[in-house]
Amino acid sequence: MKRNATAIWNGTGKDGKGTLTTQSETLKDTQYSFKSRFEEGVGTNPEELIAAAHSGCFSMKLSFNISAENITPEEIVTKAIVNLNPEKGEITDIHLEVKVKAPGLSKEKFDELVADAKANCPISKLLNAEITVDAELFT
Repeated sequence: MKRNATAIWNGTGKDGKGTLTTQSETLKDTQYSFKSRFEEGVGTNPEELIAAAHSGCFSMKLSFNISAENITPEEIVTKAIVNLNPEKGEITDIHLEVKVKAPGLSKEKFDELVADAKANCPISKLLNAEITVDAELFT
């Protein structure tokens, strides 16, 4: 299975601007720029998209893990916080905050399933950054 997205950039890194379009066209000519990446400009940025991808991937992997225990999670809410160090030009770490409502799931099993999702969701495997997680279980 292959997925794709296209970026078009015009101009210099600081003064230029670009657009992003995904295969599904959920993003279609979505703007991004220096300001949207390093300041508070209008548009998206690569780090925000990584956060969306990681939170979605982690939530889905955790759902599969919980479902394998014959428990249906009612809700999984994951926020991914991507930390970009502009001076080094690298993402230094990603912190996941997850809240799960899964009646019948023990805290011990929950912690085990969260650790597995952190280690084994495809986006976690892709990233070369420290990944930390704070997880809460509501039953």
